[in-house]
Amino acid sequence: MKRKLLVMELWGLGDLSIAGRFLQAAVTHFDVTLLAKPNAVEFGGIFCPEIRVIPFTAPWTAFRRKYQLHRWPWRELNRLSRQLRKNQFEFGVSVRPDPRDHICLAAFGVKERLGFPRLGSGVFLTRRLARPDPMTHRFRGWQLLADELGFSLPDPAAAPRGLSRTGSTVVIHSGAAQPTRIWPLERFAALAARIRSSGLSVQVVCDPAQHSWWLSHQESQAVAPRSPAEYAGILSQSLAFIGNDSGPGHVAALSGVPTFTVFGPVFPRHYAPLHAQAEWSEGKDCPYKPCFDSCRFSSPHCLLGVETDEVWPKVQAFLGRIQSATR
Repeated sequence: MKRKLLVMELWGLGDLSIAGRFLQAAVTHFDVTLLAKPNAVEFGGIFCPEIRVIPFTAPWTAFRRKYQLHRWPWRELNRLSRQLRKNQFEFGVSVRPDPRDHICLAAFGVKERLGFPRLGSGVFLTRRLARPDPMTHRFRGWQLLADELGFSLPDPAAAPRGLSRTGSTVVIHSGAAQPTRIWPLERFAALAARIRSSGLSVQVVCDPAQHSWWLSHQESQAVAPRSPAEYAGILSQSLAFIGNDSGPGHVAALSGVPTFTVFGPVFPRHYAPLHAQAEWSEGKDCPYKPCFDSCRFSSPHCLLGVETDEVWPKVQAFLGRIQSATR
């Protein structure tokens, strides 16, 4: 019988996608339960159907007003704790150096608790790992956890297990969870026009709030997916992905689709999608980078300073290499 492993990844779809390879490898050694946001239920069904997903939206993952403790769902937290304690997990992991995760692992009664301590949270862990070099990719933390659990993860540049890629359409996704990650829609539209002029078809995908903008700019076939499954279906017909530094790009990479990312507030070396053919345009210099989802200025000039004329030659070369590789 496999030993029980609890994996905590309570944040966004991009973070969950980076954890995807860890989950896919872990199920061959453990009976895996994933504690994550509700969209992880469908995500798990697509990329790792062997895992059990317990949906939970942690109140501290809200972007604003996350520490209004009187608004926290204390009854739900207590119910969740009782439910997980009954599972009697032998192992539990969190890749984040986050005391809140470490407190939860202890509260859930996990016997062996692995993580990267911070602010004294090592008292809640039974195995304290040295934090990865800050210059390395976020995936490095999952590699270290896998090593500690006795299995190894594939090279991030290796082609991931995922959906078969049979299409010839370039997917442009203009959405992102936070405004500081969104390249102007006008520039994505100009990029789409240039890609079409080169002879390739384009499918515009966007967030729901962006849909009417695309419809009013001659993109009658623009789609705002309502679920991970719908988005996965679009990716299955794609040649390549182009988009922001956000979850949809990481999902594309996990699906086996080459990605081109327009970066702004963070560095590609930390968060580039994990695909052998991933490429990007790096954001402009700023003394406060990486600043992730907050900006000290009225607008993120590191991203808004990246013009279409700068990105297009890189995208053109990227698509040329993808086409050559598929012939």
